[in-house]
Amino acid sequence: MHPEEQTIYALASGRLPSAIAIVRVSGSRASLALNSLGGRLPTPRIATLVTLKTADGTAIDDGVVLWFPAPHSATGEDVAEFQVHGGRAVIAALFDALSKIEGLRPAEPGEFTRRAFENGKFDLTEAEGLDDLIHADTDMQRRQALRQLKGLLGDKAESWRRQIIEACALIEAGIDFSDEGDVPQELQAHALRKIGTLKDEIQKALGTSARSERLREGLVVAIAGPPNAGKSTLLNRLAQREAAIVSPHAGTTRDVIEVHLDLEGYPVTLLDTAGVRETDDPVEQEGVRRARERAQNADLVLWLIDASAGSEGRLPAGQGHAPVWLVRNKLDLPGRNDVAKGVSKSFDISAARGDGLSALSDALVDYARAYFGAGEGALISRERHRMLLRETMEALERAEHMRGHGEELVAEELRVAAHALGRLTGRVDVEDLLDVIFREFCIGK
Repeated sequence: MHPEEQTIYALASGRLPSAIAIVRVSGSRASLALNSLGGRLPTPRIATLVTLKTADGTAIDDGVVLWFPAPHSATGEDVAEFQVHGGRAVIAALFDALSKIEGLRPAEPGEFTRRAFENGKFDLTEAEGLDDLIHADTDMQRRQALRQLKGLLGDKAESWRRQIIEACALIEAGIDFSDEGDVPQELQAHALRKIGTLKDEIQKALGTSARSERLREGLVVAIAGPPNAGKSTLLNRLAQREAAIVSPHAGTTRDVIEVHLDLEGYPVTLLDTAGVRETDDPVEQEGVRRARERAQNADLVLWLIDASAGSEGRLPAGQGHAPVWLVRNKLDLPGRNDVAKGVSKSFDISAARGDGLSALSDALVDYARAYFGAGEGALISRERHRMLLRETMEALERAEHMRGHGEELVAEELRVAAHALGRLTGRVDVEDLLDVIFREFCIGK
């Protein structure tokens, strides 16, 4: 039997042990699995309590089973669900019983979702939205993923594709009626008006979605500065846990430490970097190099200084184009405060006591809100989406430039544009993308 024709099974709930575990079975032999383990086929979509047994009659567990005959199921195939107690021994026994049924095998990562896609339950953008929803850590990530799961981009792309096909039909009709005087010119003009409107819509989507891709990964904020300024203490304060080692000795942090935060729904990755200074220690030199590199690639740099030592608030040259905020630390200690140069904002804090941290945290939230502000109505959440929409835009622009050089060339560019949008949703020629997309899913989805 071909692997795609085999019936698959997997744990579809969380990590074991748990109060309840759900095992999903999808394929033509799902009904056989229910009959073999539960003794009968329950009424479709009605939860039924049964005692699950092995082939020799040994009880596995008392559980609830559900039966979803095709095509009215999550995958579009026959689907059975076993809801049992979430002990490791229970699941091991259930999996062992399922594995002994001919034609059943464990599912590969993402195989349930891939079968749902192949059976027309949703398009590729919705499948990607499901994956993003599973991996969402913050509320804003959840909202963006849910919009994708509901087909926001896919529906829009299909609408654009239909309009491009309509414009292409007008061009080809003009070719067919080339001997009818003004008819070809009128049809081509109407088609090009459609193209102009579509191009503006797609360009707007590309423009407003520039940072929505970053919402999936989060805003990167690097804490940088000279040694012993309190960077690790500040990281621990913002993370509200002991994520980094704090020591009074300079050069304690040798590598970049990452902490993922949820700042009022916005994902932020906070980086604690090695103190930037000249040193002969090769290990510390590597830490300083990495600190400079991460600061260059960050979206925001918090340049932390020891205010009690009178350090200058200047960011060393070559630190990238991200905004730099000066954070004067250790204000609980006597010292002098220098005037910052080359920074966009400054804050006075005591990381040890917590003074001023509320204002800094609020500013970080405001910055994240402004940074991701366009994401609420954005269509694009992945680089793949952006690249295919750009291909579509380029083909539409070429179609406009071909005016007067032959209707056949215009029609061909429109077909290229429609093809790019079809690849976006998975309607055409996407076999090479499927393994890449669905292997990122967990087993059971």
